Amino acid sequence: MKFEDYPISPIVKGNLLKMGFKRPTDIQYKAMKPIMAGEDVLAIAQTGTGKTAAFAIPIVSYLTIEPSKDVRCLVMIPTRELAVQIAQVFKQLAFNTKVKVEAIHGGVEQEGQIAQLTRGVNVLIATPGRMFDLIHQKHINLHQTEFLVLDEADRMLDLGFLKDIQDVKRFLPRKHQTLFFSATINDTIKKLAYSLVTNAIRIEISPKDRVSRNITHSVAYIEMDDKRFFLERLVKENPEAKILVFVRTKVRAERVAAAMQRVQLNTLTMHGDKDQTDRQAVLDAFRAGTERVLIATDVSARGIDIPDVDIVVNYDLPDVAENYVHRVGRTGRGMRKGRAVSFCSKEEKPVLEEIESFLTKPIEVATIDRGEYQATIDFSEDTQSSDLKSLLKEIEELEQRNKHKKKKKTRS
Repeated sequence: MKFEDYPISPIVKGNLLKMGFKRPTDIQYKAMKPIMAGEDVLAIAQTGTGKTAAFAIPIVSYLTIEPSKDVRCLVMIPTRELAVQIAQVFKQLAFNTKVKVEAIHGGVEQEGQIAQLTRGVNVLIATPGRMFDLIHQKHINLHQTEFLVLDEADRMLDLGFLKDIQDVKRFLPRKHQTLFFSATINDTIKKLAYSLVTNAIRIEISPKDRVSRNITHSVAYIEMDDKRFFLERLVKENPEAKILVFVRTKVRAERVAAAMQRVQLNTLTMHGDKDQTDRQAVLDAFRAGTERVLIATDVSARGIDIPDVDIVVNYDLPDVAENYVHRVGRTGRGMRKGRAVSFCSKEEKPVLEEIESFLTKPIEVATIDRGEYQATIDFSEDTQSSDLKSLLKEIEELEQRNKHKKKKKTRS
């Protein structure tokens, strides 16, 4: 079945063609009809399956029928980056219609968002903190809202937004449609979902496969202090690849970037110490291919649509096994193939076991013999000593730099 066969707005159909969408993905095929029929939906689908369009297409099509200035659809999401990304999809679908779309989130001044709300917004994509601030300031009125969409619901629970999700119902009309989307399902999520939806249509896409089949996985046993040499090698051996590297902490992201700089490899970094403008600039540069290596903490692992990522590197294994799925979900999206490469030190072996247990299958080991291992270190262009004093000094310098940046922001 093609999109042209669905009873949706002709303008939306035209916009879908411009976006290169001809046929629905599995989640779109299974979710769109019940959404258009007015049903509540509980959908479980892995990252990269087209969840956003699954709810955005029928909602935009419906809202073209009766234009208004009211907030008729509220999409609650966990992060700023996801808010911007989802707003972009809605805006592309709503192009040349009277449907007005706006994303609101923290990290930027309220004034611009308030001005847009005053002019009128039909689809509001919001992070909980900023949304409730503006509700209490009387800038957001949800009395005419017909759709409540909870996207990346499992991530919202991870970030402590349970009460916010429950509280938003108080501001909505009694009769509204709830669409609950999550990459994973457990007892807590199930309990929350069924407290919010009414006789929901339940949809699960590939529940037995935690990750996309388009991704090949491998793990290499590499000691913590040697990981930078192997990242250098991987980047240089894949000169055309777009590579997303995940590390555990903000300081570590900057340390790894500094190590790559020493061997003449330019990288971008993304983590919680960067303000929203910087984070968006980094994402834009990586999406555009201006820089091909992005080093990030898990703030970037969920729901961020970065096209054409060829390789995801777990430089540090994630603290939570489930986050492995969200990290590697940045590659192998749609019909594209992708690679997930993990570096595992001795200390991280228990975490690797948890990840394999979560995936219900082992990850293929990339065997590195002693000669190859030593050669990777010997042929590195990084001549800086890896002894403990040098590493501690490097960390101290980065922390001082971050403190200085924060002081400058405070003054300004």
